[in-house]
Amino acid sequence: MPDAPPDRLGHAFRDPSLLARALTHPSWLQDHPGEGEHYQRLEFLGDAVLQLVLTEALFQLFPGEREGALSTRRAALANGAFLAGLARELGLPARLRLGQSEEAGGGRAKATALGDACEALIGAVYLDSDLATARRVVLGWYGDLAARLAEAEEGGNPKGRLQERVQPEHGNEALRYEVVGTEGADHARAYEIAVRLRGRELGRGRGPSKKLAEEAAARAALATLEKSPGAV
Repeated sequence: MPDAPPDRLGHAFRDPSLLARALTHPSWLQDHPGEGEHYQRLEFLGDAVLQLVLTEALFQLFPGEREGALSTRRAALANGAFLAGLARELGLPARLRLGQSEEAGGGRAKATALGDACEALIGAVYLDSDLATARRVVLGWYGDLAARLAEAEEGGNPKGRLQERVQPEHGNEALRYEVVGTEGADHARAYEIAVRLRGRELGRGRGPSKKLAEEAAARAALATLEKSPGAV
């Protein structure tokens, strides 16, 4: 049965078969007929849950925005390419169950398969728990929603953009990412990481994995530099 580190997912499944189904590509059943279901029904459900969670979060985050602008922001956070990136952060590519032909065709790297699996996983979390838990888990994956939105709209990875910002004056080795705190049980670990420029803290970030916390810290640092360019 496929597995995914609970510290990344932020949810320990009571029914492991739901996790297995969420990670089962339709091609798997072509080679293994009769072995359960693939993820497409869960994907349908997960898409609806994701839309509701993001709609509610953006409605609260941007109280002055009109429907059209909110819809555009939601689309940026829920399109296939963005969800594929989220799936990679969660470690899903290595855990997909693929048929031989799909495997040979590079299925683990396909954005469509990864985005679909990400939505299916949301549906699986919802069925395994409830809407409140699914909301907590999904928003935990996204982290700082405003920063994620800026990244989705601007493109590029935050650590890379921060490195490009400081490299001309300080060189390639000036930035350091340091774990400054952890909390939560093993199945729901949260990391807090500070990014420092030659010992001076530029920003902090939290996330369910060190990678996500580092990216959140880099986004916070970029926001600091936007407000105070002389901080470099």
